[in-house]
Amino acid sequence: IDTFTPVADSNVNVKCPDSDIYMRFMKSHKCYDLIPTSSKLVVFDTTLQVKKAFFALVANGVRAAPLWETKKQSFVGMLTITDFIIILHRYYKSPLVQIYELEEHKIETWRELYLQETFKPLVNISPDASIFDAVYSLIKNKIHRLPVIDPVTGNALYILTHKRILKFLQLFVCEMPKPAFMRQTLEELGIGTYCNIAFIHPDTPIIKALGMFVERRVSALPVVDVTGKVVDIYSKFDVINLAAEKTYNNLDITVTQALLHRSQYFEGVMKCYRHETLDTIVDRIVKAEVHRLVVVDDNSSIEGIISLSDILQALVLTPAGIDAQNS
Repeated sequence: IDTFTPVADSNVNVKCPDSDIYMRFMKSHKCYDLIPTSSKLVVFDTTLQVKKAFFALVANGVRAAPLWETKKQSFVGMLTITDFIIILHRYYKSPLVQIYELEEHKIETWRELYLQETFKPLVNISPDASIFDAVYSLIKNKIHRLPVIDPVTGNALYILTHKRILKFLQLFVCEMPKPAFMRQTLEELGIGTYCNIAFIHPDTPIIKALGMFVERRVSALPVVDVTGKVVDIYSKFDVINLAAEKTYNNLDITVTQALLHRSQYFEGVMKCYRHETLDTIVDRIVKAEVHRLVVVDDNSSIEGIISLSDILQALVLTPAGIDAQNS
């Protein structure tokens, strides 16, 4: 393991021993190492109806699917819950008006309408690329799902996520020296978002929450009561329940009413404090299998949000000298 000699000059950043150990671990493993021996991958042809595609996501318990275009004989994009949210937000009028665009459109029609002239190639990665490259690609492109595509056969093998990568790292963490920054607090490290946090109230209508997902580009909205306490969280994944329940024609109902349908496995909002160490935070987020923790004060009032991408940035990219904004 490389060590670094401290420098006397106070203006020079002293790199601590082992600070880049997670970065080096990620560079020494391939994306292939993350692919389970057996997993489910749902692929949609772009000629499939949008509505049927969302029902298929629900039926298969997946959050996203690569899109295959037969004419091009290649993967051209991804269909995710974000697409469902954008369609509902853009075309919903009232409980009395059917959303034609959801009922009738094919995926290719929706993509033409939504993307118009901005078609970009699908961001994907080879199974032989390093996990470090996968982390860099996820954070740089501000995406949550990265398809692993075999460059030889053109087959999609797996969809990589922040959660999967962090879980893989956690399996080996106990065998590695612990970097000093893991014992520092969130406050000391400045990890997370603490300004202008998007949140909603229990009586916020679903349609308004969907608007916030689209406009603020966030993946979850803490639900805050009149006293400022965090009482729940409404995430993009919860929105797919509207398709599962076939209740997407009435988006005037409140978030509280919508969350009545949530799975019985929901364990409540996962929280943390600014004075907790990064080590504690990583352990909690991996064990809880959630995508973010809500940072609260001693009164359970919201202070910020720390996401999986914030954590991977701190563990892997920052030690590599790659800044989140400039990556």
